[in-house]
Amino acid sequence: MTLDNFLVGLLVDPVDHGELLYVEDRDLLYNPRRRVAYPVRDAIAVLLVDEALEVDDDEHEALVHDPSVRPTGPR
Repeated sequence: MTLDNFLVGLLVDPVDHGELLYVEDRDLLYNPRRRVAYPVRDAIAVLLVDEALEVDDDEHEALVHDPSVRPTGPR
């Protein structure tokens, strides 16, 4: 289940308050600056620091270049 487009336009990282990448095919939000991913469960973004997953170099490249990526945050 994907995130609502309106919600995607509002979401930012809870730590650095910057834009995230919504990787729709993997149901996660990714912060390439901090290299952490936040899960999306049942169309709910789980933006809890304790739930964030660290991402290694290979996974970073895969996430940044995923064709389903959309940036989040206000424009």
